[in-house]
Amino acid sequence: MSGSDDRVWLTVPDVAERLGTTPTRVRRLLEDKHLLAARRDGVLRIPEVFLAGDEPLPELRGTAILLGDSGFDDDGAIGWLLEHDDSLGAAPIDALRAGRKAEVRRVAQALAL
Repeated sequence: MSGSDDRVWLTVPDVAERLGTTPTRVRRLLEDKHLLAARRDGVLRIPEVFLAGDEPLPELRGTAILLGDSGFDDDGAIGWLLEHDDSLGAAPIDALRAGRKAEVRRVAQALAL
């Protein structure tokens, strides 16, 4: 995840505070693929860019599920979402945030491992 090192990563308690909820609810959001997390320095962390204000980015869940169905584990999905993609001209997460959900999912579907 080299290109993702400049992103802000939040711990589960940080995300709970940001969303005005509990760490248990954040873990449920992770289980249900509303959010994705990876271990960094031994601590489960969530890229801040996966949040939209005080909720998970709505477009993330369907894309995360699609990536999982294509053979990506959470680490691989996070790496793909945060890395620049030439066909999108941006990192997929940035394209999602810009309202390009259909385009991002088309590219993700073509990646089936």
